[in-house]
Formats: sequence, C-alpha cells, structure tokens
Amino acid sequence: MHEREASRLGFSCSYLLIDFDALGLPDQALGAVIKAAPGLGFAGCNVTHPFKQQALKHLQALSPETQAIGAVNTVVFGAQGATGYNTDAYGFLQSFRDELPGAPLNRVVQIGAGGAGAAVAHALLELGAKHLGIHDQDRSRAAELVQRMNAIFPGRVEAIADLAPAIARADGLVNATPVGMAKYPGLPIAADLLRPSLFVAEIVYFPLETELLRTARAMGCRTLSGIGMAIGQAARAFELFTGKRADPAAMAQFFEAA
Repeated sequence: MHEREASRLGFSCSYLLIDFDALGLPDQALGAVIKAAPGLGFAGCNVTHPFKQQALKHLQALSPETQAIGAVNTVVFGAQGATGYNTDAYGFLQSFRDELPGAPLNRVVQIGAGGAGAAVAHALLELGAKHLGIHDQDRSRAAELVQRMNAIFPGRVEAIADLAPAIARADGLVNATPVGMAKYPGLPIAADLLRPSLFVAEIVYFPLETELLRTARAMGCRTLSGIGMAIGQAARAFELFTGKRADPAAMAQFFEAA
C-alpha cells in the first residue's frame, strides 16, 4: 500500500519488513533496531504485535493520542529523534463508522488489552460506547487499560473476568487479540457465546476471514473485518511518513489487489 500510493503520487519509496522471527532477533533487540533505522535511511517505521507497548520506552517523544492510549504503531524519525504516533485508533474508528453504521453501542465487550486493544478501546469510547467491558487473560493488563481509559472516559470502562454473562448482555463483541491470525489460528471465545443480534468486530486481517468472522457470519451477526482498520491506519501513517495526503480508497484497491 505504501509503495503503490507513493508511485500514484509521483515519487518512490520502499516499505520493508523487519521480521524478528525471520531474522532470529530477540525481542530485546527492539530498541537497537529503532535506534539504527534512521541511519539506514528510514523516514519512519510501523510497529506491530508484540511491540506496540514495548516501543514506547525507546522513543524521544509521543503524540498526545499516543500518550493517552499507551501504545504506538507508527514512529517518525526527525531531527529531535523518534516520535511515536497511534494511527490504529483512527483506522478502527473510521472502519467501524463505514462498515457498521447504526450499530448499538450501549454495552460492548472487548477481548484483548494489549497494544492494539488499547487503541481499539479508545476508538470504541470515542464512537460513543456507553459501557465497555475489557477481558484479557492477563488480568493486570486489563486492569491497567481500564484505569487508563477511565481517566479519559470516566466510569464507562470495567474489567471483566467472566465472558459468558458479559457477552449475553452485550450489543457487540470486538476481538483485539492475535487469536485468528495465521500464526495463532482458532476462536478467541467459545462459539456458543455468539448470537445473531451481536455485532462482531475483528482486528486481524491476515487471513482476511478469521474463524471468528466466519462463525459469526454463519450465525447471522453483523461483522467487521480487520481490513478497514489496516487500510485506515496505513493511510494516516503514510501521511506522517511522507507529509503527503493519502487516498484511502486507492490504498484499499492496492490492498485488495495484493
């Protein structure tokens, strides 16, 4: 998306994957990689699972939204060092508005309180969720995100330990865990917790249709895939990297072609 959008706008750029697994790098090398990147010619970088929170301590400045969310997915290198931004929240918010217009937001359950989950929680509350229940296998991580979000949206967020009764009362379910990715296949919850009146949103986009989305669609749920979030965050990140306005519709076509 980044390379083809640059070409469409009349200039060239390279967008390269630094895959720690493929390169045999330990997670502890994150700081060294970020520090080395500007000298190798990078204008910036995206940060994905599992580094969206770990990266914060390796940056010299954070945008206000990144500070509020507590997670970063876009880093821009400049004269003052590395500045962190969060374009995930924007991507999810825009995708939700486009694909699930009118979806009820009285009670929403979100699974996952990691870096992407922090951005999604912020977006859901910005969208108007009146009550957001957050579940994570790491209860301390869920509690930390609840505290962070309640500081911005007082009284609207709580940690939930038992998913079944929470989902039974909810209007919607959002999966903000990596479960469903090609690397982590499967369902993040038991299938019998789904029902047709529930909207189901996903942030995973590889594969395009996760087992959760496939199961929810078969049951008659309104669904939201992770594709729109991926395109939206990329468009905003492209603008931060290049200073040039991106066309999300064009980037969506590039995504679909790929």
